[in-house]
Amino acid sequence: MTVKSNHDTLVTVFGGSGFLGRHVVRALAKRDYRIRVAVRRPELANFLQPLGRVGQIHAVQTNLRHGPSVEAAARDAHVLINLVGILAEGGRQRFNTVHTYGAEQIALAANAHGARMVHVSAIGADANSTARYARSKAAAEQLVLAAQPQATVMRPSILFGPEDNFFNLFAGLARMSPVLPLIGGGHTRFQPVFVGDAATAIADAVDGKTRPGVVYELGGPEVHTFKELMQFVLATTERKRMLVPVPFFFAKLKALGLQFMPSPLTLTPDQVELLRTDNVVSDAAVADKRTLQGLGIEPETIEAIVPSYLWRFRKTGQFKSRAA
Repeated sequence: MTVKSNHDTLVTVFGGSGFLGRHVVRALAKRDYRIRVAVRRPELANFLQPLGRVGQIHAVQTNLRHGPSVEAAARDAHVLINLVGILAEGGRQRFNTVHTYGAEQIALAANAHGARMVHVSAIGADANSTARYARSKAAAEQLVLAAQPQATVMRPSILFGPEDNFFNLFAGLARMSPVLPLIGGGHTRFQPVFVGDAATAIADAVDGKTRPGVVYELGGPEVHTFKELMQFVLATTERKRMLVPVPFFFAKLKALGLQFMPSPLTLTPDQVELLRTDNVVSDAAVADKRTLQGLGIEPETIEAIVPSYLWRFRKTGQFKSRAA
């Protein structure tokens, strides 16, 4: 019996040193792929090396705003994965260059080298959205599928995991502030997905287990309102804080100043606009099995994962005595 090996398959992961990227690299390494990590600063991606065997993972310098550098990173690769994304604009990092132009360059490079492509977007992608982030994500999907009709598109909801920028963000804010804001009253719905589950789905796409030219929506097993997620953060970190509803108009007005503040106080007007729309898997995706469950992946709950890394935000960490 012949056992198929992935040792000869090279996968280029654009943005492989980010939060999702490191989990995707780990998932691919476990499946014996050779991995080229395309990042702006490869000297800062050395922490990925222990995720694989000696020589299995290597980083190269790439800038999505520079087409030739994208083409060079795609050379000889069998699969290209685009994970690059930004939540807020700054300097030369703009939505239309990073999300839209960059995604198109990767798709064109995939065509030029006869490679398959997996493009990671976001559940909020919408050409008619009032948020520029969501519109740029939708435009990127259209350009990718126009250049590479066989590409697989993944739309995750908010990602959670030890290094996330959601639960850690608000747990850190609760440590320094007596209140947590509920923008729009906290009614926006989310379907948080464990980053490891999203990475598994992307690795499955590399394996060829997804349908080409199809958009998958990745969400966790439960839907929560923003208010419920803040209550979960407070319960997990064992802190009591006021949850204060903030109307969208006032939040957007405050964001004009907060967009220049350091994390965790940063908030942009565009992010406020994003909160006007629910961030959940669509009924159509569920019916068409374009979900984690449709790929045979049973998603983890926030209750099973998040407490394992939010304990450090408690007043006494993990050392608080508990009644038997």
